[in-house]
Amino acid sequence: MAGQIYHKIIDLVLKASDLARTIGIANLLQPGLVKEMIIADILGHELIHSKRDADAHAVGNPGEKYEYLSCKEGGRGQLDRMFAYPDYKRRESLTRITRNAKIYYAVFYARNQMKCKIIYEFDVDTVVAEAERQLDASRNEISHISFSIKWAGINGKVVYSDDAG
Repeated sequence: MAGQIYHKIIDLVLKASDLARTIGIANLLQPGLVKEMIIADILGHELIHSKRDADAHAVGNPGEKYEYLSCKEGGRGQLDRMFAYPDYKRRESLTRITRNAKIYYAVFYARNQMKCKIIYEFDVDTVVAEAERQLDASRNEISHISFSIKWAGINGKVVYSDDAG
């Protein structure tokens, strides 16, 4: 029985991957991409599927970029591989935040991690200040900057909430 279900899942993923390639997405299973698609769809943004760019941009305006952080209930959103030093690498790392018009933080349900529970919106300066605080406290050259759901609730503005639960 399980084998039949696996085959069905594989078939559906292969079909989805073929469909994704028709719009230029070469690797549908790139880490985080499907959740970024879900967030962009909810917020009405255009997805940027290049790994080295922001996650999305305003419809019709590629210059207005957005970064997405996400986690499941009880987790933490994070920016990986942020340099605390040397200064030029730190500035380059912070560009992952500062190149954006807004930062969004989506929390997905733990029991259904493809369903979004809530999305917070942040001004870039708020996220930069927290990133700088964490980088200043780090003793490592490279750090992961993490943001708790509690921090998001205090510092962000709710722009989407799934009331159905």
